[in-house]
Amino acid sequence: MNDYLLTGQETERLLFRKLEPTDFDTWLAFHQDPLSTAFWEGLPEDPVAACQQWFDKAFHRYDNKLGGMNVLVHKKTNEFIGQCGLLMQTVDGIQELEIGYSILPKHWRQGYATEAAKKCKAFAQEHRLTASLISIIHVDNIPSQKVAINNGMHLDKTTVYNENPSHIFRIRL
Repeated sequence: MNDYLLTGQETERLLFRKLEPTDFDTWLAFHQDPLSTAFWEGLPEDPVAACQQWFDKAFHRYDNKLGGMNVLVHKKTNEFIGQCGLLMQTVDGIQELEIGYSILPKHWRQGYATEAAKKCKAFAQEHRLTASLISIIHVDNIPSQKVAINNGMHLDKTTVYNENPSHIFRIRL
Protein backbone atom coordinates (compact mmCIF):
# COMPACT_ATOMS: atom_id res chain seq x y z
CA MET A 1 0.00 0.00 0.00
CA ASN A 2 1.15 3.54 -0.77
CA ASP A 3 0.33 5.53 2.38
CA TYR A 4 0.79 8.87 0.61
CA LEU A 5 -1.92 8.39 -2.04
CA LEU A 6 -5.30 10.03 -1.55
CA THR A 7 -7.18 7.44 -3.62
CA GLY A 8 -10.90 7.65 -2.81
CA GLN A 9 -10.60 10.98 -0.96
CA GLU A 10 -12.99 13.80 -1.84
CA THR A 11 -13.37 17.55 -1.60
CA GLU A 12 -16.49 19.60 -2.24
CA ARG A 13 -16.09 19.28 -6.02
CA LEU A 14 -13.36 16.68 -6.58
CA LEU A 15 -12.74 12.97 -6.26
CA PHE A 16 -9.16 11.64 -6.05
CA ARG A 17 -8.22 8.46 -7.91
CA LYS A 18 -5.04 6.82 -9.18
CA LEU A 19 -3.68 7.64 -12.60
CA GLU A 20 -4.42 4.90 -15.14
CA PRO A 21 -2.71 4.16 -18.48
CA THR A 22 -6.01 4.99 -20.20
CA ASP A 23 -5.67 8.61 -18.96
CA PHE A 24 -2.76 9.22 -21.35
CA ASP A 25 -4.67 10.94 -24.16
CA THR A 26 -6.56 13.17 -21.73
CA TRP A 27 -3.36 14.23 -19.93
CA LEU A 28 -1.55 14.78 -23.24
CA ALA A 29 -3.50 18.07 -23.54
CA PHE A 30 -1.49 19.34 -20.55
CA HIS A 31 1.79 18.77 -22.38
CA GLN A 32 0.45 20.16 -25.66
CA ASP A 33 -0.21 23.57 -24.10
CA PRO A 34 3.09 25.51 -23.98
CA LEU A 35 1.97 27.49 -20.91
CA SER A 36 1.60 24.29 -18.85
CA THR A 37 5.26 23.42 -19.06
CA ALA A 38 6.75 26.86 -19.75
CA PHE A 39 8.52 27.03 -16.40
CA TRP A 40 10.34 23.70 -16.45
CA GLU A 41 13.58 23.08 -18.29
CA GLY A 42 14.68 19.58 -19.16
CA LEU A 43 11.34 18.21 -20.35
CA PRO A 44 11.19 16.50 -23.73
CA GLU A 45 10.04 18.97 -26.38
CA ASP A 46 7.72 16.42 -27.96
CA PRO A 47 4.43 16.48 -25.99
CA VAL A 48 3.94 12.72 -26.39
CA ALA A 49 7.43 12.01 -25.01
CA ALA A 50 6.88 14.48 -22.16
CA CYS A 51 3.55 12.86 -21.29
CA GLN A 52 5.13 9.39 -21.41
CA GLN A 53 7.88 10.58 -19.06
CA TRP A 54 5.18 11.91 -16.67
CA PHE A 55 3.37 8.55 -16.72
CA ASP A 56 6.59 6.58 -16.25
CA LYS A 57 7.46 8.68 -13.18
CA ALA A 58 3.94 8.39 -11.80
CA PHE A 59 3.87 4.61 -12.02
CA HIS A 60 7.42 4.36 -10.64
CA ARG A 61 6.24 6.38 -7.62
CA TYR A 62 3.18 4.17 -7.18
CA ASP A 63 5.26 0.98 -7.42
CA ASN A 64 7.90 2.21 -4.96
CA LYS A 65 5.60 3.77 -2.35
CA LEU A 66 6.89 7.28 -3.04
CA GLY A 67 3.46 8.87 -3.12
CA GLY A 68 2.25 10.29 -6.38
CA MET A 69 -0.17 12.42 -8.22
CA ASN A 70 -3.84 11.52 -8.05
CA VAL A 71 -6.22 12.28 -10.87
CA LEU A 72 -8.79 14.89 -9.89
CA VAL A 73 -12.23 14.08 -11.23
CA HIS A 74 -15.14 16.51 -11.01
CA LYS A 75 -17.78 14.77 -8.92
CA LYS A 76 -20.77 16.14 -10.88
CA THR A 77 -19.47 15.95 -14.45
CA ASN A 78 -16.93 13.10 -14.10
CA GLU A 79 -14.50 15.32 -16.04
CA PHE A 80 -10.72 14.95 -15.62
CA ILE A 81 -9.63 18.27 -14.04
CA GLY A 82 -5.94 17.69 -13.33
CA GLN A 83 -3.62 15.96 -10.89
CA CYS A 84 -2.57 16.60 -7.32
CA GLY A 85 -0.87 14.58 -4.64
CA LEU A 86 1.77 13.99 -2.02
CA LEU A 87 5.18 13.09 -3.41
CA MET A 88 8.46 12.14 -1.77
CA GLN A 89 11.11 14.52 -3.13
CA THR A 90 14.77 15.12 -2.39
CA VAL A 91 15.60 18.82 -2.23
CA ASP A 92 19.14 19.92 -1.42
CA GLY A 93 19.90 16.40 -0.19
CA ILE A 94 16.93 16.28 2.20
CA GLN A 95 13.95 13.98 1.67
CA GLU A 96 10.68 15.91 2.01
CA LEU A 97 7.00 15.38 1.34
CA GLU A 98 5.69 17.71 -1.35
CA ILE A 99 2.20 18.76 -2.36
CA GLY A 100 2.31 18.79 -6.14
CA TYR A 101 -0.47 20.01 -8.42
CA SER A 102 -1.03 20.39 -12.14
CA ILE A 103 -4.36 21.36 -13.66
CA LEU A 104 -5.43 21.01 -17.29
CA PRO A 105 -5.33 24.50 -18.84
CA LYS A 106 -9.06 24.63 -19.58
CA HIS A 107 -9.70 24.33 -15.82
CA TRP A 108 -7.24 27.00 -14.66
CA ARG A 109 -8.36 29.85 -12.39
CA GLN A 110 -11.34 27.96 -10.94
CA GLY A 111 -9.82 27.11 -7.56
CA TYR A 112 -9.27 23.41 -8.24
CA ALA A 113 -5.54 23.42 -7.43
CA THR A 114 -6.11 25.19 -4.10
CA GLU A 115 -9.03 22.91 -3.22
CA ALA A 116 -7.00 19.76 -3.96
CA ALA A 117 -3.82 21.07 -2.29
CA LYS A 118 -5.74 21.89 0.90
CA LYS A 119 -7.08 18.31 0.93
CA CYS A 120 -3.53 16.96 0.58
CA LYS A 121 -2.41 19.12 3.51
CA ALA A 122 -5.33 17.94 5.66
CA PHE A 123 -4.67 14.30 4.72
CA ALA A 124 -0.98 14.57 5.64
CA GLN A 125 -1.86 16.23 8.93
CA GLU A 126 -4.62 13.75 9.80
CA HIS A 127 -2.37 10.75 9.08
CA ARG A 128 0.69 12.34 10.71
CA LEU A 129 2.79 11.72 7.61
CA THR A 130 5.34 14.48 8.24
CA ALA A 131 6.18 17.49 10.40
CA SER A 132 6.09 19.84 7.41
CA LEU A 133 5.07 19.89 3.75
CA ILE A 134 6.67 21.69 0.85
CA SER A 135 5.70 22.75 -2.66
CA ILE A 136 8.48 23.12 -5.22
CA ILE A 137 7.59 25.97 -7.59
CA HIS A 138 9.58 27.64 -10.35
CA VAL A 139 10.49 31.20 -9.36
CA ASP A 140 8.49 32.61 -12.29
CA ASN A 141 5.35 30.51 -11.77
CA ILE A 142 3.21 33.07 -9.97
CA PRO A 143 -0.14 31.17 -10.27
CA SER A 144 1.31 28.10 -8.51
CA GLN A 145 2.91 30.31 -5.87
CA LYS A 146 -0.52 31.79 -5.16
CA VAL A 147 -1.92 28.28 -4.67
CA ALA A 148 0.81 27.54 -2.11
CA ILE A 149 0.10 30.81 -0.26
CA ASN A 150 -3.65 30.08 -0.31
CA ASN A 151 -2.77 26.71 1.25
CA GLY A 152 -1.12 28.47 4.21
CA MET A 153 2.44 27.98 2.98
CA HIS A 154 5.23 30.54 3.13
CA LEU A 155 8.40 30.96 1.09
CA ASP A 156 11.04 28.97 2.94
CA LYS A 157 13.99 29.23 0.54
CA THR A 158 15.06 29.53 -3.06
CA THR A 159 17.23 26.81 -4.59
CA VAL A 160 17.92 24.96 -7.80
CA TYR A 161 15.75 21.86 -8.25
CA ASN A 162 16.17 19.67 -11.35
CA GLU A 163 18.17 22.46 -12.98
CA ASN A 164 15.36 24.98 -12.40
CA PRO A 165 15.44 28.03 -10.11
CA SER A 166 12.76 27.13 -7.59
CA HIS A 167 11.04 28.53 -4.56
CA ILE A 168 10.39 26.05 -1.79
CA PHE A 169 7.17 26.90 -0.01
CA ARG A 170 6.58 25.23 3.35
CA ILE A 171 3.98 24.72 6.01
CA ARG A 172 4.63 23.13 9.39
CA LEU A 173 1.92 20.75 10.55
